[in-house]
Amino acid sequence: MKIEIDDNSLIDEIVKRVVVQLKPMLNNSHNSVDDELMDVKGLAKYLKVKESWVYEKIHTKQIPFQKAGRFPRFRKKNIDKWLENPYSSLYVSIGRSKRKEGMYNE
Repeated sequence: MKIEIDDNSLIDEIVKRVVVQLKPMLNNSHNSVDDELMDVKGLAKYLKVKESWVYEKIHTKQIPFQKAGRFPRFRKKNIDKWLENPYSSLYVSIGRSKRKEGMYNE
């Protein structure tokens, strides 16, 4: 279906309304990318390393991760922070008991 509109003021009004509707989505899109959740394969691709390297970092608790069931997941914003300071001991997988968390934060 093709519609032709000759009235420029009507076209301008339509454009303004579309922009108003799209602006919030465009502003939030940056945050959703930072909040992206990756699996081991996705993280290895993001960091350009082998999957075995990622598993080694998980095993030695040197990289921020959280578990989804038994599968490790990585939030992009946490990985980016970790890349700035990979020696920080603040990163612990989510879902552990308080007692176990304390052991890893010392």
